[in-house]
Amino acid sequence: MHGSGFGMTELLDYMRKHRLAVISSAAADGAPQGALVGVATTDSLELVFDTISSSRKHANLSRDRRVAVTFCGPAEQTLQLEGVALPVSTGGSADAVYREAYYLAWPDGRDRLTWTGLSYWRIVPRWARYSDFSLGPLIAEFRWDHEQVGDHSWRA
Repeated sequence: MHGSGFGMTELLDYMRKHRLAVISSAAADGAPQGALVGVATTDSLELVFDTISSSRKHANLSRDRRVAVTFCGPAEQTLQLEGVALPVSTGGSADAVYREAYYLAWPDGRDRLTWTGLSYWRIVPRWARYSDFSLGPLIAEFRWDHEQVGDHSWRA
């Protein structure tokens, strides 16, 4: 980590102040595809979002779990995050903690449970870089061990 005074607590605070982020995934031919989505951040810095199964991002992540996320603002603050996307069930107790984190940020998310093809995803971080160029610059880099991601491969 470069810079001082910016650790995991500040990273969590920054992420939770943002309910929108750009999720980037790869199409079948390798072309990059991005989408602005509503996100929620768990206490363990995982991101949760919903989408519909007919979306490009759902198809991309079902095939290739690698994902990049970008948060921006205010001013010259940014966060780049890379990780592994894992599906979250729409019912049952196994993934309830992720859905509840999402509903805390997006209370209307429960209303979307009636949508055909609704799906949830969570992103387990592997690497992140926070930058604030208005502070000279402040750059903080974070890495997570593969074991923390679980026994999931980068590809489905």
